[in-house]
Amino acid sequence: MKINYSQIITLLVISFNISASDYEVISSSGITNGYINNNVVHWDDIPYAEPPIGDLRWKAPRKLNVISRKKILKPQENNFCVQEPSGLGGSDGNSFFSGTEDCLYLDIKRPKKETQNLLPVMLWIHGGGNTSGLKDLYDFSTFVKNHEVLVVTINYRLGPFGWFTHPAIQGLQSGIDKTSNFGTLDIIAALEWVQSNIELFGGDPSNVTIFGESAGGHNVLSLLVADQARGIFHKAISQSGYTTTHSKDEAYKQINSSSTSKHTSWNIVDQIIKDNSLELKQNKNSIEIRKMLKNLSSRDFFKYYSRRYSYENLPLLTADGIVIPEIGLSEALSKKEYVNKVPIIAGSNRDEVKLWLASAKYFVNLDYSLLGSVFKVPKVILNDKDAFNIFNSYRSRAWKIRGVDGPLRSLYESGNNDLYAYRFDWDDHRRFIIADFKELIGAAHATEIPLLTGNNKLVGDYGFLIYPRGPSKRFTSKNMMLFWSNFAKNGEPGLSTNGIRWNKYNGLTSLPSNYLILDKRRDLKMTFDNFSFSSLIQDLYEENDLTNLEKCVVLLQMLTYVGDDLYDDYADEYPGNCNRNESEQFLKDNADFIDY
Repeated sequence: MKINYSQIITLLVISFNISASDYEVISSSGITNGYINNNVVHWDDIPYAEPPIGDLRWKAPRKLNVISRKKILKPQENNFCVQEPSGLGGSDGNSFFSGTEDCLYLDIKRPKKETQNLLPVMLWIHGGGNTSGLKDLYDFSTFVKNHEVLVVTINYRLGPFGWFTHPAIQGLQSGIDKTSNFGTLDIIAALEWVQSNIELFGGDPSNVTIFGESAGGHNVLSLLVADQARGIFHKAISQSGYTTTHSKDEAYKQINSSSTSKHTSWNIVDQIIKDNSLELKQNKNSIEIRKMLKNLSSRDFFKYYSRRYSYENLPLLTADGIVIPEIGLSEALSKKEYVNKVPIIAGSNRDEVKLWLASAKYFVNLDYSLLGSVFKVPKVILNDKDAFNIFNSYRSRAWKIRGVDGPLRSLYESGNNDLYAYRFDWDDHRRFIIADFKELIGAAHATEIPLLTGNNKLVGDYGFLIYPRGPSKRFTSKNMMLFWSNFAKNGEPGLSTNGIRWNKYNGLTSLPSNYLILDKRRDLKMTFDNFSFSSLIQDLYEENDLTNLEKCVVLLQMLTYVGDDLYDDYADEYPGNCNRNESEQFLKDNADFIDY
């Protein structure tokens, strides 16, 4: 029989086109073709708003032009938002600068398996301190395939492009553009895009769950009080979130020294003016300063924010009275008039800060033994295990108070009792000759994400070192996916595979905090604690394995990190003598970290 190769090629082309057209979607963004990978349909790099470039820098996101519908969308390489490269949940690179301002893109994943019903939608908000991170680090394919949900992952403006307050910007704009919270509005714009388009991809716009970790959890909590987000999501999950906000005055100019005072917009603009030898006054030449700021390249502007010390931060989420109420996020969560009332899960990790402590030269040393010298792999040695674990314990419990108990009790006060709390405890990492990862990392910040996604993409080449296969990991991962997907479908996390029910959180301040421990089979359970800042402060004073100065440093960190500055509210409860300036100087003197 004679083979007609041209016919075979024609058939292959036809079958490919049929397959491709099966997943072709014409949305408000244009024509996008999906593809199949691992029994999941992927649509990548879909723009959800106009690029915030040129005059749209520091303005609310704009809906895409209607002519976009006719565009054939193509993959966009490196379309993440401007940031400094970071090996911890950020972009790659060796410079101080990476990314682009044209970054408002999203990806969609849904199971290949056809269904007559629209799928629950889950929109993931990445972490990174709102200064780094990108959608492409998170692959929810396994989660999507096994639990019949549709997941959307997004980029949103970061750092000084996402949150910025200066009279030369807001003072010369009107309406929603007078906000300081452009990154927050980007997330809201993505949710609005989902409302208008997700049904075309098989998702249910009437059942949308927002979920995110760290800064993503912080942004989830922010959307609970943003009036612009009302009605466009229906459930929320905050993983290791927090409630830090700044006033407009603090974001612009600060009189007293603080962790953010060197990077207020007044300081930055003042330095730009000096570097360019310009005769401009910030309180007089708003039009000229605005033109200068708008015309600076992304790189030239961003360099003023790069290479900060570890104890310096940027003023980000702002209580501007437009997107975030002027009373601030923490207080607004307790006010019925501000809160978007939806079912909520909030949780933290037992060892939130171990990842940072295990990089601090104060706590660890690298020992190049004979074997390590040969393979260029040092052994990580803890200088003082007791101090390491005490620092972690107090700061991690303070994170739970700030990021879980505080927000949930406030939400309960606002009239919401559809609340659930968890603590992630899984820590069955490998023990190697080079390091005991169970001891060094434990249930650290973000270590739950690979178990939720079902892959180690977030930790890259280190996955095999940290996440050994086995029944412990499989059980915890399977049940996290089950709880999260149940919640997205029904508003309740329900039962674990071994029959443990995740009960609601009791928001009464007079009762202990009840929560589910997420861990291997024998340790997954409901439990409770009754920690408060007052109780932690008293216990800290009694610790015998820290110096007096170390205790004061822990006190400072508990009351000022991952939340509003509460030092003056609680420091007097500490029975010992602490000097805030001495504690801050300790942090500056010991700010060196090991780059693994």
